[in-house]
Amino acid sequence: MPKRNRTAQVIKDNKDRWIFTYADLITMLLIFFILMYVMSRVDEKRFEALIRSVQQTVGGGGDIVYDAGPTITEGTFDPMHAEDLVEQQKEFMEVQELLEVKEKLEKYIAEHGLQDQITVTLEERGVVVSFMGVALFPLGSDKMFKESEEIIIEIGKILAEIDNYIRIEGHTDNLPINTPRFPSNWELSSARALAVLHKLQKESGIDPRRLSATGYGEYRPVKPNDTEETRKYNRRVDLVVLRDDFDEIEPGDKIRMLETLKKSGE
Repeated sequence: MPKRNRTAQVIKDNKDRWIFTYADLITMLLIFFILMYVMSRVDEKRFEALIRSVQQTVGGGGDIVYDAGPTITEGTFDPMHAEDLVEQQKEFMEVQELLEVKEKLEKYIAEHGLQDQITVTLEERGVVVSFMGVALFPLGSDKMFKESEEIIIEIGKILAEIDNYIRIEGHTDNLPINTPRFPSNWELSSARALAVLHKLQKESGIDPRRLSATGYGEYRPVKPNDTEETRKYNRRVDLVVLRDDFDEIEPGDKIRMLETLKKSGE
């Protein structure tokens, strides 16, 4: 009699074993879909890090630490963590792209001996190409020197390689101006910014929807306006290649996003 009980118990245990197989299948399916999602959103290095983490999770290994992002630990995978990785990767790739543009601009400036007239900096808002006013315009004028037009065109061709918004900012020193064409420095700085904008649009192949112009007059100096030497730094035009985080301040971003989605669906 006890022997028959043991046999019945074994049969019952065997019937329940399908639950373990089913649980393993569901787990593997979950891992598969997570991999498919992340594979479509991150670059090769992060995908390799994820693969190693999953291998450690399934195989019971130790922790995996990836230097470029948060740690993926044994036995855990949070979808929110994957979204964080995607956002970090997106930001990293954008900065890399802007650095490449900055290097190309610096190379062009160095090759043409323009270091005293043009500077390139990477700021929080993006890459800023700053032209001293004397490098582009005669004093009190918005008509560019002929040689300056060629410089603007060539720099514009480099900026045309990326799709970020570009804002052209005109600045002046604090010396007053009052002419029929320019009643104040506001008009002069705005006219100079627009002159550069039109040149970029017509000659450099930049989509006009990416361009905007503004004039700050004398009210955004980078140096004190107390000597002629310092005032020349304030007479400038800045080309600002905006980072994506600053797109919100540019109208039309929703239109660009819809166009991108439309193209991806074609």
